[in-house]
Amino acid sequence: MKRAISISLGSRTRDKKVSITLLGEEITIERIGTDGDVEKAIQLYNEMDGNVDAFGVGGIDLGLTVAGRYYPLYDAQQLVAGVRQTPVVDGGGLKMTLERGIAQFIEQEIGDEVQPKRVLITAGVDRYGSALSFDEAGYDLIFGDLGFALGIPIPIRSLRGLHVVARVVAPLAGRLPLEFLYPTGEKQVQIVPKFTKWYDWATVVSGDCLYIKHHMPDRLDGKVIATNTTTPVDVEAFRQRGVRYLVTSTPRLEGRSFGTNMMEAALVAIAGKGRPLTTDELDEMLKRLGLKPTLQRLDE
Repeated sequence: MKRAISISLGSRTRDKKVSITLLGEEITIERIGTDGDVEKAIQLYNEMDGNVDAFGVGGIDLGLTVAGRYYPLYDAQQLVAGVRQTPVVDGGGLKMTLERGIAQFIEQEIGDEVQPKRVLITAGVDRYGSALSFDEAGYDLIFGDLGFALGIPIPIRSLRGLHVVARVVAPLAGRLPLEFLYPTGEKQVQIVPKFTKWYDWATVVSGDCLYIKHHMPDRLDGKVIATNTTTPVDVEAFRQRGVRYLVTSTPRLEGRSFGTNMMEAALVAIAGKGRPLTTDELDEMLKRLGLKPTLQRLDE
């Protein structure tokens, strides 16, 4: 049986292990949180290297790809610097494949109910595939990169603006400590409402689930949440705030959806090539699997 492990800087309360069959091959996929303990994460990567078929890096990206440019996050890359045998992915491949059509999926399924066409994307540099998707679908945009990642309450209102910010800020952000860029450990379960005007303006709120939750207001009545990793607790938190629809870009397995890093690691493990898959290879596997986003109504 193949085995894919996601080692995350996030809370252990989100851990999950399931066994599934993909393309006729059995695989165990497991998420292991370290509550923000960087040294523990490094230890786990090094201990399991060569003993599992693929690693996913959870809780942080190894780098960001925006408009064809790659911006490494150097602190994050130290997590896997000691890995020599097991292929490592951070979900970036699925963000540019599975999430590339997220807006078109929403339009096909519930487009008539999404009015006006406005989306808040919590961090466009992290979900560039989603950014392209919503832009092509004709949505008005707010990218919250400066606010959600750096605490600077300035909205970015166009794809061109996101490109400019990425070129200026991403090389600097790549040198920042991990805790400056992403909530880790217990901070992942804290909700501190901020940027309420952005949430109120949007019909769709898209991005990393922890980013969305971290600053969401008490009410999100009638809105669509488009995200990836969700636990039953996350779903209930959105339901209690009046969210109408939840769209997850990765499939739900035994009541929850796993992150793009975990699912990409599973595909790498199944492929058995001993390396990360190219975008074309991921696209081909996704077509064979018939994977697509899932839609769940929460306000019934």
